Amino acid sequence: MHTIFITGGTGCIGSVTIYKLLQSKAVGKIVIASRSNNADPLKLWLGANLDQKLQFVTLDVSDYKAIEEIVLKVNPTHIIHLGAYQSPDCSRDHIGGMEINTGGTMALFDVAEKLENLKRLVFASSAAVYGMRSMYPQETISEDVQLAPPNHYGIWKLAGEHLARLFYDKTNVPTVCLRLNTTYGKGRDKGMTSAPTNALKAIAMGAVSGKLIPFEMPYQGRENYHYVEDVGAQFAACTLQPYEGFGAFNIKGETIAIEEFLKIVEEQANDLGMGEFSRSSILEDAPPNLFVHDLEHQKIMESFKNLPLTEINDGVRKSLVEFRKMAEKGILEYSTASS
Repeated sequence: MHTIFITGGTGCIGSVTIYKLLQSKAVGKIVIASRSNNADPLKLWLGANLDQKLQFVTLDVSDYKAIEEIVLKVNPTHIIHLGAYQSPDCSRDHIGGMEINTGGTMALFDVAEKLENLKRLVFASSAAVYGMRSMYPQETISEDVQLAPPNHYGIWKLAGEHLARLFYDKTNVPTVCLRLNTTYGKGRDKGMTSAPTNALKAIAMGAVSGKLIPFEMPYQGRENYHYVEDVGAQFAACTLQPYEGFGAFNIKGETIAIEEFLKIVEEQANDLGMGEFSRSSILEDAPPNLFVHDLEHQKIMESFKNLPLTEINDGVRKSLVEFRKMAEKGILEYSTASS
């Protein structure tokens, strides 16, 4: 039975990944390391009574000594490294972001080299490792193009990928880096690209409260979208399915114009009887989307099996339904802030 150690396991991606991992009979224990150990995001997916396979440890990934002590004690067969500062936090605190996103990653990989039973390491990278879309004349962006991160977050994610490659070179433990872009849906509360999710939340909050909450997207252009449950399923698959070697992969997603996304949101809201509370637009003079889009996902499809790709219509509809239920229970968090 697998023992999985996951950093950042109480965040959005971590929670849905754990939800998917628990569906495998091969998983015996999941040790969740986070700074807060706030299990509320997990309860969105697992319910109030959390699975007995879950164990929680408090860990600041910038604390190298604590990482060594905890990881060696757990002695995992699989590691998923999700713990990180997101883009807005990195912009506000460059040094703190570097210590967590790069220093913590380096410390975890250093300790992982000492694990004799480790079978897989999965690192959560980002599409922020790519340059601006204007750099690439091609219609779609594959993993082997020139990388030129547009912000500190992307620079540190790229450093993490290099550390992952170095870890593989030293250990031959199969190592996977997953590059994701805009994740939307249940549990997505933070980050620069949480805006599409906040547009959905505004409708659900308005429908339940009876008060219209207009929403303006803080950026414009095209965007690469991943439905949150698909992301969790892909992280779980890349952790558990057979794989040898080192690889960096774009996860499966779909790119459309932001205007088209908002149109789909309006159509689904109308169909669900929430149309009168749907008023989403793009902020006047909004800057272009910072992150690249039109990402290819052929490579990950060739390496792993049965990876889901929920159509945006369906993902938006499912999210609106979930958010309305959460709003009715009084547990829906909503912020108009773009970060």
